Amino acid sequence: MDQYGLMALNGLSWGMTVFLTAAGLTLVFGILHVLNFAHGGFVMLGAYLAYSLLAMLGEPSFWAFMFATVVCAAALGVLGIAVDRLVFQRLRGVGESYSLIATYALLLLCQGAVKVIWGIDFLSVPPPPVLRGATEIAGMLAPNFVLFVIGCGVLVFLLLDYLVHRTELGKTVQSVAVDPWMASLLGVNVRLVLTGTVVVGIALAGVAGALLSVNQSLSPNMGSALIIQAFGVIIVGGMGNIRGAFLAAILLGLITAVGDRVFAEVPGLFFYVALISILMWRPQGLLKGLR
Repeated sequence: MDQYGLMALNGLSWGMTVFLTAAGLTLVFGILHVLNFAHGGFVMLGAYLAYSLLAMLGEPSFWAFMFATVVCAAALGVLGIAVDRLVFQRLRGVGESYSLIATYALLLLCQGAVKVIWGIDFLSVPPPPVLRGATEIAGMLAPNFVLFVIGCGVLVFLLLDYLVHRTELGKTVQSVAVDPWMASLLGVNVRLVLTGTVVVGIALAGVAGALLSVNQSLSPNMGSALIIQAFGVIIVGGMGNIRGAFLAAILLGLITAVGDRVFAEVPGLFFYVALISILMWRPQGLLKGLR
C-alpha cells in the first residue's frame, strides 16, 4: 500500500507541477488562440527572479517565500504589458506560423537574458524551513514541499475556474474568446480584455516559476523542458480548457508515475505513450474549448 500511495503522491506532484506551468498558457490560448512557446521562458524568468530575491533575504521564511512569489507575479505581469504591446498585438489576425516563430524567438530571448544576467551555471533555491522534512499520512511519509506544490496547483485551478465560470468578468472573457466582433458590438473593450489575458497569463508564469524554483535546478534550458510537458497537458485536456488541463495533468501525472515505477530504466516514456494513446482516442482532447 505504501508503494501505491507513493506512486499516487508522485503522480499528483508531477501533475500539479505541470499544471502550474500550463495554467497561464491555457488561459492565453483559450482567449487569443496563440500557442505561446515563450511561456516556458517566462516561467524560467520567474524562477530566476525568485532566486535573486530569496538570496537577498538570506534564510527565507515561508512568508518571505510567498512575498517573493507575489513580486515575481507582479514583475512578470508588467513584462506581459510590454510583450503584448510589442508582440501579441502585432500577431492578431496573422497566420499561426508567424505566432509560433515570434513566440519561439521570445523563448530564445528569455534564455539569452538569463545567460547574461545569471550565467550558465546550475543554481538552486533552498526551501523555507517549514517546507522541509515530511509529514506522515496514513502511515506514509510525504515530503512537505510535495504537499505544498499539490495544494498550490489545486488552489490555482479553483481560483481560475471560479474566475472564468462564475464571475461576470469570466463571462465577458468567454464572449471575447467565442466572438470578439460581436462582443465589441455589445460594448466590451476587446483590446483591454486581450491585453489583460496576456498579463494574467504571464503573471501566472511568474507564480509558477517562483513556486517551483525550490524543487528543481535552475538552468537556461529550464524553459524548453517545462514547455514540452505543458503543451502535452493542454493538448490532452482540450486546447484552451482550464478544467481539461487540470484533469489531463492529474491523469498524465499518475500514468507517468506508474510507468516510471514499472519501467524505471526509461523514465518519462509513459508520458508520451499516454499522450499518443489519449489523442488517438480523443483527438479533440478530454474536454474542448474554454467552456
